[in-house]
Amino acid sequence: MPLAKNIPISPNILTIIGLLISGIAALEFAIGELTMGAIFIMLSGIFDVLDGAVARASGNITPFGGVLDSVCDRYADAVIFAGIIYGSVNGSIYQTTLLQAPLWLWCVLALIGSYMVSYTRARAEAAGSTSMNVGVAERSERLIILIVGAITGYILIAVAVIAVLAHLTLVQRIWNAKQTL
Repeated sequence: MPLAKNIPISPNILTIIGLLISGIAALEFAIGELTMGAIFIMLSGIFDVLDGAVARASGNITPFGGVLDSVCDRYADAVIFAGIIYGSVNGSIYQTTLLQAPLWLWCVLALIGSYMVSYTRARAEAAGSTSMNVGVAERSERLIILIVGAITGYILIAVAVIAVLAHLTLVQRIWNAKQTL
């Protein structure tokens, strides 16, 4: 990304800014502003791309930067789902149920699946597995589904799809780890 060479901000600061923007997205969801929540997720995603691009362009790729990026991604996922859960239970987000499960429960299942996808990759790679970028719904796909669901007003369906696909991705990664270890 040619633009990355001209950004005078450290990649780690860009990572933190992206996390803070995810917090704003969570606040928007908490008050029922689904479209604004989606817009802030997209803005956060720009910073998530920029931090890595700036690190590569500046030759400033560090192990700590990778750890910070991963930790901030997990925090971002957690705060966004927490905002949706809060909006769901306080009535800011109108919800029905899907398969008799309310939105807040689907959020919990989606968050557990998202964390387990990340954990499985990290654990398998620590054990010596390679090429763990497998699965139908890595983080970027999950965020796109959430953005589309928020913008269209189908957030319950989007979160349920994320929950199912995250757990499917988890199974795919476990299978891949079994094959490579």
